[in-house]
Amino acid sequence: MSINTASVNPTDHITKPLRVVVLVSGSGSNLQVLIDAMQAGELPIEIVGVISNRDDAYAITRANDAAIPVAILSHVANGKRMGIQTFEKHASDQLKAWQPDLIVLAGFMRVLSAAFIDNAPAPMINLHPSLLPAYKGLDTHQRAIQAGERHHGCSIHVVTAELDAGTVLTQALLEVTQKDTTDGLQARVQKLEHQLLPWTVALLAKGVLSLNHDQTHNPQSTFLPTLPLKLYLDS
Repeated sequence: MSINTASVNPTDHITKPLRVVVLVSGSGSNLQVLIDAMQAGELPIEIVGVISNRDDAYAITRANDAAIPVAILSHVANGKRMGIQTFEKHASDQLKAWQPDLIVLAGFMRVLSAAFIDNAPAPMINLHPSLLPAYKGLDTHQRAIQAGERHHGCSIHVVTAELDAGTVLTQALLEVTQKDTTDGLQARVQKLEHQLLPWTVALLAKGVLSLNHDQTHNPQSTFLPTLPLKLYLDS
């Protein structure tokens, strides 16, 4: 693996730990990568909470094993699945209580409203399994194979009201082979995700990248690299 921006060193500009909240819906493999890096001292972050919109998500077990607070917002008291407005109200209250510096959507499968995003106490980033702006939405691996793409990968972007349309911060990519199946390509891309997410969070935590729209007061603003930054997987 190599980084195509030699001037970027995510070990520089170490600051206090970045308070991170992770939103999940499934197995939480990317959450586990962040937990492992945090516990190993490889990332200057503190995961202060996890929000799951599913009560059967294995990510909950991962968070519990790491003694990270979890808010499960899947069903209301009568057993019905929680609607998006109710979810957003409870999630907003929880985020305000935790006061994160960064909100990470990692395998989170609900579309959030513009009001929720705009009123969140911290910027949000999302991990998406394609090389945006190509293949927004679902079934990205199958669509990439059917289109005969030579390259595929994953992106981390700023969350906005328009689905998968915010500024792309980083991408990781690989070559698609004739032998790739949808499941096989998904597995290969997931390996990229496990590299891209901690790398991107490190860049944000250490000031190499900024999510601040007004960067005139940011001492790093003169040196911010052209986006997106890319990771290439040697194969």
